[in-house]
Amino acid sequence: MAQPPSEVQTEPRSVIGQVNGNGNGGGMPGVLVHGGTPHLVGGPHQSNGVGVPAGPRSRISRRVRAMPASGIRRFFDIAATMTDVISLGVGEPDFITPEPIRLAGQRSVDVTTRYTSNSGMLELREAIADHLENLYGVRYDPVKEILITVGVSEGMQIAALTLLNPGDEVIVPEPCFVAYPAAVMMADATPVLVPTHADNSFQVTGDEIEAAITPATRAILIGYPNNPTGAVMSRERMLDVARIAERYDLMVMSDEIYDRLVYGVEHTCFAALPGMQERTVLMGGFSKSYAMTGWRLGWIAAPADCIEAMTRVHQYAIMSAPTMSQYAALEALRIGEEYVRSMHAEYDRRRRVIVDGFNTIGLPTFEPRGAFYTFPQVSHLGLSSEDFAERLLHEEHVAVVPGDPFGPSGVGYIRACYATSMEKIEQALEHIERFVRRIA
Repeated sequence: MAQPPSEVQTEPRSVIGQVNGNGNGGGMPGVLVHGGTPHLVGGPHQSNGVGVPAGPRSRISRRVRAMPASGIRRFFDIAATMTDVISLGVGEPDFITPEPIRLAGQRSVDVTTRYTSNSGMLELREAIADHLENLYGVRYDPVKEILITVGVSEGMQIAALTLLNPGDEVIVPEPCFVAYPAAVMMADATPVLVPTHADNSFQVTGDEIEAAITPATRAILIGYPNNPTGAVMSRERMLDVARIAERYDLMVMSDEIYDRLVYGVEHTCFAALPGMQERTVLMGGFSKSYAMTGWRLGWIAAPADCIEAMTRVHQYAIMSAPTMSQYAALEALRIGEEYVRSMHAEYDRRRRVIVDGFNTIGLPTFEPRGAFYTFPQVSHLGLSSEDFAERLLHEEHVAVVPGDPFGPSGVGYIRACYATSMEKIEQALEHIERFVRRIA
């Protein structure tokens, strides 16, 4: 564990990565699992000692070769070849985008089909600033501190590319969304995975994060409400993480795309915690709460120097987020609250049914308090998560996702999404119960 930085520093550490630097001269970083054996997932290209590669040279970069393929796509690909599959796999709302929001996007193409500014429409950024202040009491300058992105996925990638230098380490509690380690690796940095467990409600503690800190640690990447577990961090736990971030002078990248989908608890916005706005890259969007996954629109709120640097990456990679989607998002913030509440109520109803169903079947399931996922345990059935998911798909035509791709703590679990109709959830539970009885 690293020692906290001295109060006297001869040169302040920049929060911006050296985008134009030459790197650290080493090989491709891998993934470290805190408390376990380090796993190197890539390395330097082997040479014969005279500067000539030994053997055929790959056309694919070491960075990409080191990156594993998404472990969840294989099951979606199999399901796509089958008929009558009941899918609890894909993590997106089954609702269509509410009509007024759709119409706003459609009408916009009769007015303009041009680029917006790199940062996005100012009117939309102003609406996001008001939205965050109304919900969480945290205020951002819409001109200098908010950037419109192509979903949170782009936001996460450009945040990593902007903040991280080659060789840096980023602490990532897991199970986590599969894109988190990948985003860190694409910045030539190393994700350090910190396990969480059901007996602790899949919440990471400040002590667990602190134990993983080394002199190379530069940031913490968290995602609550959590995909795949549905866990929600309590305010007390978030404050513990904030104290660690301040003590060790770390940036925090906080993915809060599911912030409006919490049940029986309150969401804690990390940037709204005392002293945290200046060290937080807050990421959110419209996909989940407003049923707008296909519109591909998100946002980043962060300190002005970070946004200015991230905009440099964004302008070369994307130019600007889709104009039509920005108009639709603006309408969502203006009139969408009743639709959010309606979808939230239906998700909550489904949540209770599917959790009770899994526990009744004999698949122990922690009660998720956020997002729209359950994380049942299957390890006691004598099958790996992947074998369970694959056999269930082939034998009962029910699609779930094995827990392994979400991190080592996901081994022995499956992810089941309840963003589908109640009728399909009930049918899926019947099929799963039949499968479990057969293999038990």
